[in-house]
Amino acid sequence: MTMPVINYMRWRKLAAVISIALVIGSVAALATKGLQLGLDFTGGTQIEVGYADNADLPLIRSQLTEAGFENPVVVNFGSEKDVLIKFKSQAEAGVENRVLAVLAVGGKTPELRRVEFVGPQVGEELRDQGGLGIMVALISVMIYVSMRFQFKFAVGAVAGLIQDVIIVLGVFSFFEFEFDLTVLAAVLAVIGYSLNDTIIVYDRIRENFRMIRDTDPVDIINESLNQVLVRTVYTSLTTLLVLLALFFLGGELIHYFSVALIVGIVVGTSSSIYVAANVLLAMKISREDLMPTVKEGEQEFDGLP
Repeated sequence: MTMPVINYMRWRKLAAVISIALVIGSVAALATKGLQLGLDFTGGTQIEVGYADNADLPLIRSQLTEAGFENPVVVNFGSEKDVLIKFKSQAEAGVENRVLAVLAVGGKTPELRRVEFVGPQVGEELRDQGGLGIMVALISVMIYVSMRFQFKFAVGAVAGLIQDVIIVLGVFSFFEFEFDLTVLAAVLAVIGYSLNDTIIVYDRIRENFRMIRDTDPVDIINESLNQVLVRTVYTSLTTLLVLLALFFLGGELIHYFSVALIVGIVVGTSSSIYVAANVLLAMKISREDLMPTVKEGEQEFDGLP
């Protein structure tokens, strides 16, 4: 029994409006609120301490806040007895002794394990290198897709990836989530994940354009999406199950990492379906664009080369 072909492209205009609205909203949030950069980018102090018993993280956080430490990040590190403390500050001699004095309640003084200071110059270098890494990734994607498929495909792929990155950054800006190196790594992972989905969709679109004659491009893209969408959705759902486990059980240290990936996979899956296909239709993709070049003296064959 032949499965009916679902007309996904029927909603392409609505999808385009939603996509543009999300991108504009994300850009507006970034322009007005910016990103809440973490210690990795702004500089500050990182202290690891160990307790004899399980540490009370909310109590430690409140003690540090009352003592004047600005927005301290307190997370378990390795076990429930080990605690990693981060806060923004300038290099200060003996800051670790101040922290230990604040935490010494009821005679239970934690053991100091290590102290690290990240200077603002190092933070600026990490921020600039991270932005450069994203730009290099997008340029590399455009070159790769142009060589493997065709330039129109490259424009669609990069447009989808740019949307994914902007929306992830916009979510972090709007909700004022902390943006640190783990989140930057998640953004780069989103680029790779979304590109993988897009390449699978593009492979099927190219194959069908070469094999199906005298058919409207919208119908060919619909047919291609019907052939790959189940695989795409199943892959996204299984990945989301793992990320939801990390979100709820992974602890504060990777909390925002999992948030960035969850948002990125949702928007990345939709961009692989609609943004990439919408750009192809807007650029008037045709069968002739995808046929291999026939050298002089060679015979052209229909279908795949």
